[in-house]
Amino acid sequence: MFKDLFNKKRKYATIPSEKTKRDIPEGLMTKCSKCGTIQYSKELEKNLKVCPSCGFHNKLGALERIQATLDDGRIFEYDADMISVDPLEFPDYPSRLAKDMEKTGLRDAVVTGEGTIGGYPVVLAVMSFDFNGGTLGSVVGEKITRAIETAMQKKYPLIIFSSSGGARTQESILSLMQMAKTSAALARFSDSGGLYISVITDPTYGGVTASYAMLGDIIIAEPGARFGFAGARVIEGTIRQKLPEGFQTAEFNQKHGQVDIVVHRKDMRAVLTKLLELHAGTATKGAMGE
Repeated sequence: MFKDLFNKKRKYATIPSEKTKRDIPEGLMTKCSKCGTIQYSKELEKNLKVCPSCGFHNKLGALERIQATLDDGRIFEYDADMISVDPLEFPDYPSRLAKDMEKTGLRDAVVTGEGTIGGYPVVLAVMSFDFNGGTLGSVVGEKITRAIETAMQKKYPLIIFSSSGGARTQESILSLMQMAKTSAALARFSDSGGLYISVITDPTYGGVTASYAMLGDIIIAEPGARFGFAGARVIEGTIRQKLPEGFQTAEFNQKHGQVDIVVHRKDMRAVLTKLLELHAGTATKGAMGE
């Protein structure tokens, strides 16, 4: 009896000391922003940054996305040396660009190039929200337009992964012009018989949604990806009404005809390969450059 009393399990948790906290390497653990589960960062990365507990899809950088999508993670990059300038002399814009370059290892918010998926050659454009919120500026618009034109010239399918906060404020009208430029290029690509697959990831808003993100022949979205023109809080503040549950998520938009299919990240390569196979008349399987 007395033994049971002493062996009784404690009903309280031990709080680590400040020294113990300091001994834990920074970045070792990651807390899911949706369900709160704490997990090893390396294990999360192995799972393509999808929470194993609740399935929440964390953001992927452009280079991580390329690694997960293309065969051997290999891309023949286009326009790698293209960087933004400061045409409007916007305060602190050059320094912000420099910080984003250092943080992400990218020159701007999109990486374009060509590679293969399941052996099928494609032209790929991948946006990175980590760089200036994935905003659409002159460089992003120009690189995507050139990628579209290259896909048309080579008769390769085009795939664009979108993730953006919208137009780039620091470039004003020059940013908004990219919406028309990319949309016109996609119209020419469509007229030539090209296949364009748009993949929407979380979040995708503003000018990107209002242009190339929603112009795909096939529109795919990752689970839970939020996209629209204005954000939910802005809309609620404007109409002064409570929006429906799940408004602007991939699943909500699919029910309302804005998305063809919602695809889990682990299945994305397989689904893209199948689509390329089905459209083999457009995506001729073979070596790059044929």
